[in-house]
Amino acid sequence: MADNETLECVTEHERILQEIESTDTACVGPTLRSIYDDQPNAHKRFMEKLDARIRNHDREIEKMCNFHHQGFVDAITELLKVRADAEKLMGQVTDTNRRLQDAGRDVTAQTEEVIRCRIQQRNMATTVEKLQLCIPGDTGYCYLRDLIQG
Repeated sequence: MADNETLECVTEHERILQEIESTDTACVGPTLRSIYDDQPNAHKRFMEKLDARIRNHDREIEKMCNFHHQGFVDAITELLKVRADAEKLMGQVTDTNRRLQDAGRDVTAQTEEVIRCRIQQRNMATTVEKLQLCIPGDTGYCYLRDLIQG
């Protein structure tokens, strides 16, 4: 019979612990009062149960923290590798940008030189055209001059 009462007490303690863990903190008071109302040593047994439950939760928390800690360390290691790669990539991008800027300046200078040459070419072609238009008049002038002089 004593074992039956102890089993009932253990079951009741488990129920109370689950109720404490799952309910709002405002409702914990009546649950805790029920511990003191039952049996004379119920408080002591409940505290032992509570301590065991706390140790169990602490072990679970520690396992979870250890598991996630390793993941955190792995993530930090990956981030450090990514940072090194990003710095290397940034250096390459900066170098490529500098080379493109230099090449762009050279292309711009050559383009400006080509534009000046084309303008000169066009001016020379226009001058040749205009001079060719003057050739008949100049030929006539030379003919008249030769007639007058001679």
